[in-house]
Amino acid sequence: MATIVESNPAPFNAVTVDRITLDLIENGLINARQQMDSLLFRTAMSPIIREQRDGFPVITNRHGRLLAGQFGSPVSGFIDQFDTTTEEGDVFLTSDPYACRGSISHANDWLVCIPVFHQGRLINWSAMFGHMSDIGGKVPGSMPTDAREMYEEGIYIPPIKIFKRGELQEDVLKVILRNCRIPEWNRSDFNALVAAARIGEARCQELAERFGVDLFTSALDELLARNRRAIAKIIRDTMSTEKIYFEDYICDDGIGMGPYKIACHMWREGERLIFDFGATDPQSQSNINFLLSEQMYKMFCAQFMIMMFDPDVLLNDGFFELMEVRIPEGSLLAPRPPAALNGRTHAMGRIFDVISALYGKSNPTYLCAAGFSASPHFMYSGYDENKRRFLLFQIGFGGVPARPLGDGLDGHSLWPKFTNVPNEYLESYFPIRIDAYETIPDSGGAGRYRGGNGMRIGYRFLAPGKISIHDDRWLTYPWGVKGGEPGVRSHKLLRRVSGGEEVLPAKIDNVIVAPGDLLIFDTWGGGGLGLPYERELAAVEYDLDSGFLTADGALRYGVILNSDRQSIDRDATEELRTSLRARTTAVPLFNFGGTPAELVARCREETGLSPPVPPVFLAH
Repeated sequence: MATIVESNPAPFNAVTVDRITLDLIENGLINARQQMDSLLFRTAMSPIIREQRDGFPVITNRHGRLLAGQFGSPVSGFIDQFDTTTEEGDVFLTSDPYACRGSISHANDWLVCIPVFHQGRLINWSAMFGHMSDIGGKVPGSMPTDAREMYEEGIYIPPIKIFKRGELQEDVLKVILRNCRIPEWNRSDFNALVAAARIGEARCQELAERFGVDLFTSALDELLARNRRAIAKIIRDTMSTEKIYFEDYICDDGIGMGPYKIACHMWREGERLIFDFGATDPQSQSNINFLLSEQMYKMFCAQFMIMMFDPDVLLNDGFFELMEVRIPEGSLLAPRPPAALNGRTHAMGRIFDVISALYGKSNPTYLCAAGFSASPHFMYSGYDENKRRFLLFQIGFGGVPARPLGDGLDGHSLWPKFTNVPNEYLESYFPIRIDAYETIPDSGGAGRYRGGNGMRIGYRFLAPGKISIHDDRWLTYPWGVKGGEPGVRSHKLLRRVSGGEEVLPAKIDNVIVAPGDLLIFDTWGGGGLGLPYERELAAVEYDLDSGFLTADGALRYGVILNSDRQSIDRDATEELRTSLRARTTAVPLFNFGGTPAELVARCREETGLSPPVPPVFLAH
C-alpha cells in the first residue's frame, strides 16, 4: 500500500450536502472527464488513440474509488500493489497488468496516475490510460498471436514514478522508448496521457476550492452512497436467487488449441449478486488469456443493469460491495504470470455476451443476442518508398446484436466511444488504399429484430510489408435468441496480385504481402432476436432498399418478392408466413447455429480451415 505524504494531515469534516450542490459536483466531475478525453484525442500522435479513441480517463476519490470513468478504476489496484510514498507532484506509470490486479489488461496499455492534492491533503486521483501502437516484442504492434510468455510481447513497465515531485525522470523514459519501434509516437502519446490526467487534477482542485474541501469530499462520499442505494434496489427487484448458468467459447488460441470455454453461474443472496466462473477453462498457453479485473467486471455488470432497468442512474463504484466475483486462479480469466495477455480482447468481448445472456436468462424480457464477441485487430508494417518505417494498427467493427427494442447497429464498435479511422487518413499516412468499406448484406442474424451486419474492409497494399490479424467468431456463431438466427461468422481472404487466393486464419502474424495484394477483412454479424417472419414488412423493405438485405436473404424473413426482386409480393408473403406460423412449435431461447460437430463440419466446408476440436467440445 502506498504511503501518502501530506503536508497537512488534518482530517476531513463530514458535512451535509444538498441535492443541487451534489448534482453540480457530479456534473463537474463528468465534465472534467470529458475534457480529459478531448485533450488526449487532440494531442496524441498515434491513430489508435487520436482517431479511434483508445484511451480512458478516470477520476476517483482519495482511496481510488471511481467517481467518473467507464471501465472501473485502475487506481485502487495500482496503489494497493505499489509500496512507496506518494507526494505532491508525483506521476506514476505502469503497463504491467500483473502489478495492478488487471486494472489494465495488456502491456500495450500505458496507465498514468496522478495524486491530486489540495492545500497539502490528498483529495482525489486522476488517471488516464491509452493503447500504444507498439512497445517492442517479437512482432510489429507487439501483439504476437503465438506468444507463450509475457516477455515476448514487448516492454512491461513496472509501477514507477515517472515524475518525482514534479520532475520528469528523463533517463527512465529514454530506456522505455528505446524498446519501441516508433518512439516518437510513444513519447507524444505519453505526454498526451500526462497532460490529460493533469486536466483532471486541475478540475478537482478547482471544485475543492469552489465548494470548500469538506463539502467537496462529503459530496464524493454521498455520490458513492447514492449509487449503492440505486444498484441495491435494482438487484433486489430484478435479480433471481435461482442459479443462472451460461457458457460461451473463444474459437481458438492462435497456436492450434481450443475452443476455450468461459462459463459463469450467477445468483442473488439478499442484496448481493454472486458471479462464479469456476467452470471456465484453464489458462491458455498462448496470448488469449484475460486477467479479468474484478472491478472492471463489476463495472460491466452494473452498466448492463443500469441500461436495462434504470438509465438515469449515474455510474460509479459505490455499489462494489454488492457484487462478488469468483474467478479461479490459473483459469483463462485469472492466468498466472508469465502468461501472455496481448490477445485478451477476444475474452473481454465474449464476457459482454456472457453477461447479456445471464441477465437475459434471469429476465427474458431484457434478453439480447450475441455480437460483442471480440475486437478485430489488423496490423500492417514495413518501410515505405522513402525507407521510413510505417506501422498501422486498426481496430475493426462487427455487427452489434439485436436488442429487445430494435435492430443491432451495422458495422459498429463494441467499445462505447470508439470511432473508425477515416479512410482518407489511412490513405494519406500509410501506403495503403481502401478498395471496399461497407457493411456485409445478410450477415446480421435474421429475426423480428435484425442483428447488425458485419463490416467488410478491402485493404490494397501499396508497399511490401507484413500483416497480422487478431479476430474470433470464425468457428462459433454470434447466437440468436427467442427464435432469432445467429449472425454470420468472420472471414479473412487474401487475394494475391500474382494470382490465387488464401483463406487466412483469424489469428496470424508475419503474413508477407506485396504491392497490389488485397486483403478482404470480414467481421461477424450480430445475432437476431425473435422469429424472422414476425419482422415488419416495412423494415424488410427498408433493408432491401438500403442494401442491408439481398433478395435471397429476404426469404429468411418469410418474404416473397415480385419479379423485380425488390418489391414485396404481399399476398404470397402472407400465405408463406401463415404456413410458417402454423408449423412453429416451441421456440428455443438460444440458437447457437447447430451442434459443435455441425459447426466444425460447416467451417471446414465453407473455409477449408480445420478448427481445433477437443472431444469435450464435440461431446457438448
